[in-house]
Amino acid sequence: MAKVGPIEREFGVPFPGRILPPERWTRTALKNLPRVGPIDWAPLFGRSAPLIVDLGCGNGRFIIGSSLARPELNHLGIDVLPVVIRYATRRGNQRGLRNVRFAVRGACEFLEDLVAPQSLREIHLYHPQPYHDPTQATRRLFSPDFVALVHRSLEPGGLFVVQTDNRPYWKYIQCVAEHFFEFRERAGAWPDAPLGRTRREIIARGQRLKIYRGWGTPRIGLDAAARRDLAEKLPLPQFDTGR
Repeated sequence: MAKVGPIEREFGVPFPGRILPPERWTRTALKNLPRVGPIDWAPLFGRSAPLIVDLGCGNGRFIIGSSLARPELNHLGIDVLPVVIRYATRRGNQRGLRNVRFAVRGACEFLEDLVAPQSLREIHLYHPQPYHDPTQATRRLFSPDFVALVHRSLEPGGLFVVQTDNRPYWKYIQCVAEHFFEFRERAGAWPDAPLGRTRREIIARGQRLKIYRGWGTPRIGLDAAARRDLAEKLPLPQFDTGR
């Protein structure tokens, strides 16, 4: 039997996978993503396969867990913070993963500039920063323009998953998402990660915060003009976070 290393833990919760001997490590960092696209992902993974994207992937807990559970799919985690991508890349490397990559890039910039329309199988967004200071509300990621980009990027029947522990943000998410997606709220934890899909979820649950989870598939018949019209009419994320 091949030797494997220990299981890592965060706040007592096992991190997906085991650390392999160094000779079995891989390289999961995409250090030189182009500024314009769309990107042909097959050469970057060495194969053609449906692509799962985690926007704001943090230390990679969800996307690494998904890549281990679904080896037939390609996975990409992006985050605007280089330090967390370094953590994610190291963990992906240590687990010998060949179907996951990590890159530093902002979510809207990534979808708008690098992703072809209807080319992604799934887009995941876990705990986007709510920015409690009202003067920073314009920095909130989830907006009508962002959701229009998500709709544009997903293939027909694709999946959009979003999660937060902030109730006002969740109410806003529901309000906007239902115009672009057949959107549903999920009651209870995701079955693949009953203790938490992300580091932030584990922390929030430790603080006894309620986790709001939802998923949806793109509404049919929304072309570029219809998406633009919706994005112009829907409210901006100018809500009070309750703190």
